[in-house]
Amino acid sequence: MKLSELSNAHPELFVEIVAIMIFARAILLPTIAAALLLILGPSTSREAEAGVDARFEIFGFAGFHILTTRTTIEETPDRYAIAADLDTRGLASVFADITSHSEVHGVLSGDVPHPSDYRADMRRNGTARHYGLDYRGDGAVTNVSAPPLTGPPLFFAEKQIRGTVDQLTAYFIVERQLAQRGTCTLAVPVFDGSALYNLRFTDVEREMLSADGRQNFAGLSQVCQIVREDLVVNSDRNEDTYRRGRIWYARLIAGDRMMPVRMEFETGSAAVTGYLAEFRGRGADLHLMKE
Repeated sequence: MKLSELSNAHPELFVEIVAIMIFARAILLPTIAAALLLILGPSTSREAEAGVDARFEIFGFAGFHILTTRTTIEETPDRYAIAADLDTRGLASVFADITSHSEVHGVLSGDVPHPSDYRADMRRNGTARHYGLDYRGDGAVTNVSAPPLTGPPLFFAEKQIRGTVDQLTAYFIVERQLAQRGTCTLAVPVFDGSALYNLRFTDVEREMLSADGRQNFAGLSQVCQIVREDLVVNSDRNEDTYRRGRIWYARLIAGDRMMPVRMEFETGSAAVTGYLAEFRGRGADLHLMKE
């Protein structure tokens, strides 16, 4: 069934699939219900300046406003933390009331992000799911996710998930690489507690964006394509996600990271689009869309 047909026949499933798509970063980034305050311990002015907050607005088929996402990223010279939240908006919440919160803490070793612990909680119409991952320095990953309430749980061998990262860290790695090397081409192995897959990023082109009817951002961007390659597929198709997409990255702040300003994820014949609406941190205070 095409996404356009799904949105008409089963609007509640359409909203849930889109929520899962954006939950991967919404990406970038993928907080969506409310801004999250992250504390990395005693903070100095230098540490405070390293934090950024972003709000994205997500639109589905026929321009249907379905999600708001908020992301907070904190960095110190040797650590990072990312938190992302989302919730459904407007009529979308009538069909599927979805909220989620995910966060990861990690270390910057040789300027490369390595996660230490990842936690995620998603609630749909009163039903909650919890995901948890712990990482060791030798690449081993421990899955501490709660089993699903229905259906058999998925089991992953230690060697299958060794060396993987969470989805928040995966996008963070690419954002830093793009700023430092000028390319997003990279394949990142990801395990999110319920699925194992590769996220393959490739350069597309540089594009000069202009303000449009939704967002007033204008400037040079780097377009990156994302392809998800499943390695172990979750049999629960309600947790299906995008297969490919594109993200427009721009240099909004000085430093070691490019930031997404627009995104598009493809499913079937339709597209889900996201726009950076608000961005604060490192001396920047951008308001690109209305609340």
